[in-house]
Amino acid sequence: MNRLVATTVAFLSASVIVLALASCSPEHDSSKEKSAGLPAAAVRVQTVQSKPQVVIEEVVGTVRAKLRATLEPKLSGRIASLPVVLGDHIKAGELVARLDTAEIMARLGQAEAALEQAARDWQRTSALFEQQAATRAEYDAAQSRHRIAEAVSAEAKAMMDYAQVVAPFDGVVTAKWANEGDLAAPGKPLISIEDPTALQLEADVPAAMATLVQRGSMLAVRVDDISAELPGLVSEIATGVDPLTRTFQVKVDLPEQAGLNSGQFGRLLVPVGESNLLRVPASAVVQRGQMEIVFVLAGHTARLHLVKTGKHIGDETEILSGLHAGDVVVVAGAARLTDGQAVDVK
Repeated sequence: MNRLVATTVAFLSASVIVLALASCSPEHDSSKEKSAGLPAAAVRVQTVQSKPQVVIEEVVGTVRAKLRATLEPKLSGRIASLPVVLGDHIKAGELVARLDTAEIMARLGQAEAALEQAARDWQRTSALFEQQAATRAEYDAAQSRHRIAEAVSAEAKAMMDYAQVVAPFDGVVTAKWANEGDLAAPGKPLISIEDPTALQLEADVPAAMATLVQRGSMLAVRVDDISAELPGLVSEIATGVDPLTRTFQVKVDLPEQAGLNSGQFGRLLVPVGESNLLRVPASAVVQRGQMEIVFVLAGHTARLHLVKTGKHIGDETEILSGLHAGDVVVVAGAARLTDGQAVDVK
């Protein structure tokens, strides 16, 4: 029994020694060995520099037409004709609505008849007055009745003009609030029109930025669905600040641009200062899964650095952390590199 125990103990001791020796051997699953076995990669490098950059604050706004109007009648009446539909292009002075004029025509007829009678009475009284057959009071009364009749007739004619609603400028019908047969009345809109050729961005700028926006200055505008930034001219600035939002309204004229339409969402880019930023060419940043990495030259090898990126500025990328000014980074050939791999700088 003792011999069996002794044999078992000796076997276990030998096994422990073998395992201990195995644990002391070099690791083979090492990235260093992998990179050491790779040939030197041809790369191009560039030194990281801290570059000045204008700090931009984006203020959201809406693109609107400079000329826009909601048309409504000046008198009440049934709509006899409304010859426009949404999207119609109309010219200044073109008829957009006509009201039923039967009642107005009757009033105009009465006014014209009264004017004719008053004119005859005044002519007759004037002739008698010249012959000293009528008093001054009779002459003045006839003249007053004639003037009143002229005013009533002019009013009736003006109401005839009011029965026709015309476009005040060239534009496009953007909304239609009524149809033929509806009862029109002052204060009740008929249609809305706007000029699509003259657009501007309306934005509510924080009061703290009041000194940074000046009338007549040029500011860049970014609009959704348009890739390039648009040059904008600050044409109007509200003098008062909204006490609820602590903002003031700014209107920025925009140039004609394909794809630019009223109602689009836009951003006014206001420069608020300047700062120094680390930037590298966008080709230097390699995306691997959720990680952003840059290879930094260390002697004749490339070392992997995890970085955090910021904005894209042209063909460069802002580096928020992971690099320092003066680091030499791989800008061409980085995607094929492994940490610790030898490189051949071209």
